[in-house]
Amino acid sequence: QVQLVESGGGLVQPGGSLRLSCAASRSIDIIYAMAWYRQAPGKQRELVARRTSGGSTNYADSMEGRFTIGRDNDANTVYLQMNTLKPEDTAVYYCHADLNGVDYWGKGTLVTVSS
Repeated sequence: QVQLVESGGGLVQPGGSLRLSCAASRSIDIIYAMAWYRQAPGKQRELVARRTSGGSTNYADSMEGRFTIGRDNDANTVYLQMNTLKPEDTAVYYCHADLNGVDYWGKGTLVTVSS
């Protein structure tokens, strides 16, 4: 099992940046893939970015070039650097881990992009 705790959300103006962090309760070396999802009000949860232990990454089309996912194995942490934020990026952002084929989720952190 693994517990995931997100942090770093908040209110930011359009065009601004935020960095989200996801702290895992155990070493992430053994976690096959970690990802960020988001869910906006009234919408389904969607993939934002995903990174495997082998270093492969993939991003949702609307975030490509603006968001970057990274992981610090020593700190058991996954990051999401978000730049050039838009109002439509407003959502609760969730950390996800795929550990031995089992899905684990954090409780989420709210990002609000508004002037």
